[in-house]
Amino acid sequence: MNDVFPPPPTVRVPVRNSDACFPVHRVYCVGRNYEEHAKEMGFTGREPPFFFLKPADAVFPVNEGETGRLPYPSLTRNLHHEIELVVAIGVGGAQIPAAEAHRHIYGYAVGLDMTRRDLQNEMKKLGRPWEIGKAFEASAPISPITPAVQAGDITTAEIWLQVNGAERQRSQIAKLIWNIGEVIEHLSAAWTLQPGDLIYTGTPEGVGAVVPGDLLVGGVSGLSELRVQIV
Repeated sequence: MNDVFPPPPTVRVPVRNSDACFPVHRVYCVGRNYEEHAKEMGFTGREPPFFFLKPADAVFPVNEGETGRLPYPSLTRNLHHEIELVVAIGVGGAQIPAAEAHRHIYGYAVGLDMTRRDLQNEMKKLGRPWEIGKAFEASAPISPITPAVQAGDITTAEIWLQVNGAERQRSQIAKLIWNIGEVIEHLSAAWTLQPGDLIYTGTPEGVGAVVPGDLLVGGVSGLSELRVQIV
């Protein structure tokens, strides 16, 4: 049986200090997973975790030491940055207990969940899905993946973002409302996780708008920095 057109290439994220690449399967994102960010968005408390997805081709890999040129998307006048720790799944599974989650993790990366905030807010008001605010092309920039064995204790890491040299976001991975193991437990109860899945684990407070020309530099302690310029 022949394809009616050539299938699109698989999106691949470089692996740090290696010539290997991580082929992307799905992209899961955790909403409002830092208390202070939940508050700035008008919510409080430890609500049950919720998730949304981005298509694999929304992933925008940026090589070590390079600055990715991130196109300003259509339809929006309020593009927001959200810096996040990304968990890369290397071993799939369903119904994974939080205590066993580490066995399924290949590595970690720094990611940005770019958001067309005006479109997202409009959909929220109408009670409609908000993929248009989250799941557009190049909406998931990502640094090279650092294998877990090289990343150190990620639970004690700092997470931060600068825009044009000024700090916008800073927190600690320890402040996740739902920690990495709990996120994987909840996700794997709803979906069978597969090798190649990426999990964007949530953003701390300080999200805000960016415009063409802005340089974003983000990091998580022990991982490769992520640098993108809005064009």
